[in-house]
Amino acid sequence: MTPVNANAADNLYRVLIADDEPIIREGIREAMDWAALGMEVVGEAEDGEEALERAVELNVHVVLVDMNMPFLNGIGLIRALQEQCPGVRYLIISGHDEFAYAQEAVRLGVEDYILKPVQADQLRAALERLRQRLDEEHQRTAYVRQAAEQIERNIPLLRQRFCQEWMEGQAGGKSLMEQLAFLHLPSVSPVQVGVVRWPAAEARQTILRENDRQLFLFAMENIISELLGDHPHVLFRDASSVIGICLWQETPEEIALLLEQQISACLNIAVHAHVEPHRGTLEEVPGTYRHCREQVYEEVKLSPLVRRARQLIQEEYAERELTLESLASRLQVSAVYLSRVLKKELNDSFVTLVTHARIRKAAQLLDSTSLPIHTIAERVGYDTQHYFSTAFKKTMGISPAQYRKNGGTDSSTAGSL
Repeated sequence: MTPVNANAADNLYRVLIADDEPIIREGIREAMDWAALGMEVVGEAEDGEEALERAVELNVHVVLVDMNMPFLNGIGLIRALQEQCPGVRYLIISGHDEFAYAQEAVRLGVEDYILKPVQADQLRAALERLRQRLDEEHQRTAYVRQAAEQIERNIPLLRQRFCQEWMEGQAGGKSLMEQLAFLHLPSVSPVQVGVVRWPAAEARQTILRENDRQLFLFAMENIISELLGDHPHVLFRDASSVIGICLWQETPEEIALLLEQQISACLNIAVHAHVEPHRGTLEEVPGTYRHCREQVYEEVKLSPLVRRARQLIQEEYAERELTLESLASRLQVSAVYLSRVLKKELNDSFVTLVTHARIRKAAQLLDSTSLPIHTIAERVGYDTQHYFSTAFKKTMGISPAQYRKNGGTDSSTAGSL
């Protein structure tokens, strides 16, 4: 309820008078200028049971309670109302000046204890004090509600800021769990972590104005969110304007490539993206994020030819016709030259790059499907299950059947794929 306004009946505090003597009820009702007190008498009751029923029915704020009513006395009424209407306030009017009554009334949180015969000035003063306390309480409630609404509106921004601090190692332990819960995020580790870097945004000699740079970054975030769709995620930016990604549901392994392609197609800018699985604890997430950052910064050292070759391998690894010669032909370079630059810049041969792409996809299918191993072998580009199993064991250290039986592996070899 908002602070009272004597001219607005809807803002008046609702009062119930509970006393078994009609003359007392009438006297109390007629003795006060209730509107001036910011109150209105909405009902009366002549016994405790009726008072309980009417207080609930009329949704009252204040009950004036006689201690010695039939069926249910004042203390019993207050106890019952505290269970059913916990926000109601009580003012006791009693003919008994007994310490036990007063002590129990205090314990139950009664606002005031007035002895009969009731003096109008004394009752008015008690009601004014009660109204002031109600006003203060409702004002506090309004402030808390406004603060909660403001926080709820700012949850997306708070999530971004939290994730940025998290990746910088400024959150951990119990505080980390509490903040995830407060921000309505899963209290488990993300299953994937990634980054998207736009090198031109960091260049000192960029011709972009700051306003344009921010618009591009905002557009990139929109494209990323659209691609991620319903996958629970948070995007954030670090101090270098690198866009970080935390994902709580696994995306396709080619998501980084899709992000690069979509951003390039929509904004005509070159970006580098890297997304990798996270299998550690919440406290270890920043380590995975740092590794992702390192990977995208390494991209700057790669020539356009190598980046394009790697992209084609990631797209077409399952094609049996994919060879070093066919790839070199598409890139309009010699096979010898392509082999040399791949080895120099990626420290891997063409065959190794294709094998890793195939085995990475095979591991994903073993994890997420019940497809027979021979079917998986065919899907990732192998002619026979035997050849596939040999390549898988050489790369992963265990056979496909063992991998599936163990529910995957955390070997360093698998992590480097």
